[in-house]
Amino acid sequence: MWLIHTTALRLQFFPSSDGQKCGILSHTWGEDEFTFQAMKALSECSLPTGRGWAKIVATCEKARSHFGLDWVWADTCRIDKTSSAELTEAINSMFSWYRGAAVCLLFLEDFSGAEGPNSSPPEPDKFRQRLGQCRWFTRGWTLQELIAPADVVFYNADWDSLGTKMELINHLSAITGINQSVLHDIEALHFLPVCKKMAWAASRQTTRIEDLAYCLLGIFDISMPMLYGEGDKAFIRLQEEIARSTNDLTLFAWTQEAEDGAETIRPRGIFATSPAEFRHCNTIRAPEIAFEKNVEFSMTNQGLRIHKNLRRRSAPSMSGSTPTNWFTPRSPGNQAYAK
Repeated sequence: MWLIHTTALRLQFFPSSDGQKCGILSHTWGEDEFTFQAMKALSECSLPTGRGWAKIVATCEKARSHFGLDWVWADTCRIDKTSSAELTEAINSMFSWYRGAAVCLLFLEDFSGAEGPNSSPPEPDKFRQRLGQCRWFTRGWTLQELIAPADVVFYNADWDSLGTKMELINHLSAITGINQSVLHDIEALHFLPVCKKMAWAASRQTTRIEDLAYCLLGIFDISMPMLYGEGDKAFIRLQEEIARSTNDLTLFAWTQEAEDGAETIRPRGIFATSPAEFRHCNTIRAPEIAFEKNVEFSMTNQGLRIHKNLRRRSAPSMSGSTPTNWFTPRSPGNQAYAK
């Protein structure tokens, strides 16, 4: 992996990330980002200018002066995108890199001013609203960059600290829908249903349509080759890989909506076409039935084969609340998952 020395501001290659204590940058890309090729071509005589370079310099300065780190990782100038092999390795490894970072420096370039959650007088609602309007919360790749690292520090446009992930956890959970248990401890990720994790990405966008699938690989602990140009087939491939690695029935809890101008929904396959079709799933509760050991999936030349009988019934509604749809198995145990 390529890392940037926080004092020399030069790239150095390490065969493995093992033993390399480093900071890692989380941000949104702009038009003048400093690329891998530009970083390799740096000259001692003429240092570059521009917002992209300034972001690298500020990241290195914070990592060195505030956290005592000699190395940082930044996606803009760390990945050689001209190499398909390196790009594939980087995307499949990115979640583990963020998870293993000593600290994640999260830069919000569209959050101006030093207002924070502990400002005097405190205005938590106003702060949450401003924080939630940042572009960073709309991008697909930044989802794993919030979940994976244990230590995250948020910075505004002037590189003033807004707080840590733990200090902002109530705001972050409310903005993203991510369970606080996951933000506290990444191990909690393994105990949540597939559909709930999909719902976290439902309102996020990526520049390339394939990245809607690729940015979720680490969250589902999946590895697969990158095939840019395959379009929304990438998300189908992701779900196929998930089906091979879990017996979680909520993988199929997505909802199809009619296309613009259409009066009916056109039938199609068993898998969703994007995370947006899991938008409603953030409130799903999935006890034991979703992970029943006797549920078996198998991929055939006709599609996905599942042996499970379900029936729909309406649960009694609480006073003043909306009735809940329950899906229960026609087998002993009376276990269920609810929406």
